[in-house]
Amino acid sequence: MSVGLRIGARPSALALAQASLVRRALTERLSGLEIEIVPIRTSGDKIQTASLARVGGKGLFVRELEEALSEHRIDAAVHSMKDLPAILPHQFHLAAVPQREASYDVLLTRSRGGWASMPGGARLGTSSVRRRLQALRACPALEVLPLRGNVDTRLQRLRSGNFDAIILAAAGLKRLGLFSDERLQSYDRAADEIFVTELDLHDFVPSGGQGALAVETLRDWPLRSPEIENEIQALTDLRTLAEITAERAFLATIGASCVSPVGVNATTCNDSLRLRALLFSVDGGRSLSAELAGELPASSRDQIEQTATRLGERLGCLMLERGAGELIGRE
Repeated sequence: MSVGLRIGARPSALALAQASLVRRALTERLSGLEIEIVPIRTSGDKIQTASLARVGGKGLFVRELEEALSEHRIDAAVHSMKDLPAILPHQFHLAAVPQREASYDVLLTRSRGGWASMPGGARLGTSSVRRRLQALRACPALEVLPLRGNVDTRLQRLRSGNFDAIILAAAGLKRLGLFSDERLQSYDRAADEIFVTELDLHDFVPSGGQGALAVETLRDWPLRSPEIENEIQALTDLRTLAEITAERAFLATIGASCVSPVGVNATTCNDSLRLRALLFSVDGGRSLSAELAGELPASSRDQIEQTATRLGERLGCLMLERGAGELIGRE
């Protein structure tokens, strides 16, 4: 097979690594398929100083890739799932959801001991409102300062002493080969004078979709062959699909934007699906958390999506009844 497929991705090292994972999986399934990764610089990549919340949110990492899909300059786009809005525009389709990497955040520090090692006034770098508020709940004496840029840039600013700590997604570090499972099994392992502490999913709830990838196409599938279409769909991991479907349904139900101070995380275990959410008021003065669990059918993709969607909607409605809309500024 020599028919070409063009996969669009942001030009960062992490985004290209993620696109390469999808390309590798497809070439293993379709021997001889020529796949080109097309780097596309997005508005989010160009704006490095302003807060995403002020200039348009995480959708800035998606817009130009969707434009390239619409103009047929690429056949598929690979995103970090957490960058996608909870509801896609009608012309776009979530074609595949590969197996999820770790969904939790990690605290990276220049001294051993995690939160306990951080003195009053320690400088934490993050531009995520959710991470800032969760970090201040864990360590109120922190000075939280904005930090944008790719993973290498953030690590370099930590190493150079601009910050005493930063928070990153474990998935990105793993996909870049910077930290392995073995090194994360024990807390506070040194790596180039940086110490890693895994943040507990119960108290430090990550962004919806964190650790998962999204393969997005146009809904009418203008791909090169039905075989390619089928094999892209076959990349979907059903347990990951259940988790991100529940998370995205929750976010859509409460009307959260990509920059709302909301964490939501679903986990699958045997035949059950558990969903937990934690959200804050815009000023961080109030918080609300809840969780629900339900049975997960071991059947078709459609049934799994329907079950997960209902769970996400139920948790969303529950939290709206408790005042979630007011907290995140929707009302």
